[in-house]
Amino acid sequence: MSDAEDFSDGEPCSLREVLGLVGDKWTMQILVRLTDGPRRFSELEHGIEGISRRMLALTLRNLERNGLVTRTVYAEVPPRVEYAITPHAAELDEPLHALSAWASKHRAIVGEARRAYDATKAS
Repeated sequence: MSDAEDFSDGEPCSLREVLGLVGDKWTMQILVRLTDGPRRFSELEHGIEGISRRMLALTLRNLERNGLVTRTVYAEVPPRVEYAITPHAAELDEPLHALSAWASKHRAIVGEARRAYDATKAS
């Protein structure tokens, strides 16, 4: 069975597929934001730099499909929709925050290494 197939027949997802899902740059940022509690679409949109409305909607739908996020629609006027992480996605809290902290701490070093590399390859 291919990793790209839909596992609607009850077969589990491959490890590569699950790691690809949680390792996506938008997925990681969304899950980190949701570890602090449910959020509305607009809160996520304004809290994640560079994500488009379309990409946010697609990523949230994919996370919901894969059981990492729940979507709750409240019968209010105007309608209110909140997204929250599921209990098993909450287990990602510590590793995602650790990875985010590492990225924040080392982003200047990574940027400098990229500039140095590009400078040597441009010659």
